[in-house]
Amino acid sequence: HISVQAAMGDSQYSFSLTTFSPSGKLVQIEHALTAVGSGQTSLGIKAANGVVIATEKKLPSILVDETSVQKIQLLTPSIGVVYSGMGPDSRVLVRKSRKRGEQYHRLYKEPIPVTQLVRETAAVMQEFTQSGWIPLVHIFIWKASAMGKNVSNAKTFLEKRYTEDMELDDAVHTAILTLKEGFEGQISGKNSCDWGH
Repeated sequence: HISVQAAMGDSQYSFSLTTFSPSGKLVQIEHALTAVGSGQTSLGIKAANGVVIATEKKLPSILVDETSVQKIQLLTPSIGVVYSGMGPDSRVLVRKSRKRGEQYHRLYKEPIPVTQLVRETAAVMQEFTQSGWIPLVHIFIWKASAMGKNVSNAKTFLEKRYTEDMELDDAVHTAILTLKEGFEGQISGKNSCDWGH
């Protein structure tokens, strides 16, 4: 009974991204982090000659059109992104990032640098959560990382398998093995892995 009241008590504070509950929580942010943490496993690996991004692609129902689920997206011809969590949230970031990449290309006649697009995408995320504040965006460059419901096993597997001189083919193989490690069910046409490099 107490947990029901606590959940109901927090719901009045979950309408806003910047409203703290009496317990000091930003409830909407906690919901977003929970969505990422319970989303399908996604990962990225930096190889010596490229980058691999990969994700589980499990359809929630046989009624879902497989072509409508796009977990890996190109932001520019040379920059891709993968998500875990809520598809609609990722689509907002993808749309804004693509637009920024196009604006940069029109202005400077060259592709936007990856680090700049990452900073600007992170600033959009910051803006949605702390509007009106000076954005304090911290970016960490990873050699390999994972997110989603199987994050700890995936990161442990990546730590064991990753090497600095890993080639792209090895990185693709490592990505598939990492996803298979925590894959629930059988990998088939409808339940599969997507990757890009």
